[in-house]
Amino acid sequence: MENDDIDEKFLNDLNRSIQNDLSNVNSLRGFEIISESLVYKILDLFGRNTLLSMLYQTGSAPGEKITEIIRRKYDKNDFTIFEAISFLMNELKEFYSIQIREVEEYQDHLRIIIENFCFLRNPYSHREKLQPGKAFCRINKGYFETAFRKLLGDKLKKVEINFLYDDREKNVCVEEIVFYPNHETL
Repeated sequence: MENDDIDEKFLNDLNRSIQNDLSNVNSLRGFEIISESLVYKILDLFGRNTLLSMLYQTGSAPGEKITEIIRRKYDKNDFTIFEAISFLMNELKEFYSIQIREVEEYQDHLRIIIENFCFLRNPYSHREKLQPGKAFCRINKGYFETAFRKLLGDKLKKVEINFLYDDREKNVCVEEIVFYPNHETL
């Protein structure tokens, strides 16, 4: 069919058949598909280390931004670990639902076990390759580790957030946040 053979009736019929009310557009489903494609295309082209680094850095940038917001909001630059947790989690209630399960204090570190339902959980729940604890979760790792490092500064030698397991019954990830204080600067 040539362009000049297209008449108004044909276009009207075509438009009617492809019309979808905007309220029926499934943006979340589209996000799932694109996210999975992005993750595995980077893996295929550049390898695992590059993929993990890129995802970590994707989370790191907003981790720096939330630190600035918290410092301005509370007019404060010096935080304790639990202040940092409290302020950060309160700022992020729209994106995360976190509960602390337990706190373990050791001579050289503090380990906090959390339940975390994050904003990524629903979008990737239908994508087998993006299941909890897989590469896509590096975004959250980058976000939280960066935010805690920036909020706590030289009080920390290091901080890590690690996926432990997926609690399907509660629909949360169980993770640990491990703070390694810098005892010289406390």
